[in-house]
Amino acid sequence: MTPTPAGRLLGTATGRDLILTRHFRAPIADVWDSLTESERSARWFGPWKGESGTGRTIQVQMSFEETQPWMDMHIDVCEPPRRLGLSAVDEWGSWVLEVTLTEDASGTELVFTHHLTPDVDVSSVGPGWEYYLDNWVAAFDDDPLPAFDDYYPSMKPYYEELAAASGTTE
Repeated sequence: MTPTPAGRLLGTATGRDLILTRHFRAPIADVWDSLTESERSARWFGPWKGESGTGRTIQVQMSFEETQPWMDMHIDVCEPPRRLGLSAVDEWGSWVLEVTLTEDASGTELVFTHHLTPDVDVSSVGPGWEYYLDNWVAAFDDDPLPAFDDYYPSMKPYYEELAAASGTTE
């Protein structure tokens, strides 16, 4: 099954935000744990090490990338079990990320936001985040993980059109 891109691009006072949502048929605490416990995040993104908490820096491994690099991520906000904000700077740019969780009668809604800097090419990062979030849902449900080749480059045109519609070329 070919995944359908679902990201939205919203203008902000400081640039634009890439927003993606997913739904889990599970309580908020379980979804939060799958985000913040290293052994569980390793199943869909990568493990992390260090001492967690707002204002701290942890090391996160991107296990599903070719070289499986480790990167420092600063915990900007940690409000269990509802909100986690992380930031990092690496050779590909600045990454300011936010996850918010909301529970209702049907489960937990995840809203993922990548606060984009002007130089970020949304047609490259959008498909990547779609892949990682679908990885998360699959790992959470103990389903087979998707293949990145099903996301990129096939989703690139969707995100190019999204950027063009928002008046940006990146």
